[in-house]
Amino acid sequence: MAAPSAYGQFTAQEIAQRAQWEEFLQTADITKYELIGEGVTKPWKLYLKKGGIEKKAAWKNVDQDLGGGARDSWKYEIAAYRLDKLIGLNMVPPYVEREFQGKKGALSLWTESKYSVLEIMEQGIKVPETALKQVDDMKCVTRLWYCLIANDDPTQQNLKYTEDWRTILIDHSCAFRSNKEYTERLVFGINGIKKTQADGKPFLIRRVPRVLLDKIKALDFVSIKQAVGPYLTGKEIESIIARTKLIQAEIDAMIKESGEGKVLY
Repeated sequence: MAAPSAYGQFTAQEIAQRAQWEEFLQTADITKYELIGEGVTKPWKLYLKKGGIEKKAAWKNVDQDLGGGARDSWKYEIAAYRLDKLIGLNMVPPYVEREFQGKKGALSLWTESKYSVLEIMEQGIKVPETALKQVDDMKCVTRLWYCLIANDDPTQQNLKYTEDWRTILIDHSCAFRSNKEYTERLVFGINGIKKTQADGKPFLIRRVPRVLLDKIKALDFVSIKQAVGPYLTGKEIESIIARTKLIQAEIDAMIKESGEGKVLY
């Protein structure tokens, strides 16, 4: 099995190669392209080639108002990747801005994964005993991440697993909500916006890595702005900061109920 960190799911080699892949995505020749059948946002599959290296990539340029203060935007893909790097989440693959057919959009390498959550559910695939704890811990980390970026629209196709059961997160184009509700409540948690369909119970975060929580608590306007550049507005950045305080309150409540040892690791 590869050796990710206590929470980040990319290997040290994959992290070291990110700048190389960003440059490849921005400069490689597009040799072929086709529409992708899956996905509400109807992205394109591009075939890239440079210096003897050939890779498939996904490109999208959706940018629309969904109403109620929500947007579906390609810019959020790049913002999510850059914020992932800032806090050391290491679960979001590289995204860059690139023009295709005269339009700006977000381009990422085609995700090399073994399963999606949807495939696991539909095919009855069982997580091996040796990977159960890692998969469960990363489920909680994923919920924490979605709380931070206010992504309440993840699908079961957006959470991918590698062959060795590392978790990879794609499709953040509906994240970064900034209307009032998303600065007063988290997506998941005790008072979370999302509830189970069966009995209306909240999806709890349960356990989080201490070092990741510390990095989230340390976020401020300047550090986020420097990381995400033009891909988030000032209001969207302020909304992230508001949610860091909600996250701290959520964790404090969890510790009060269950004890620090059961919540932080």
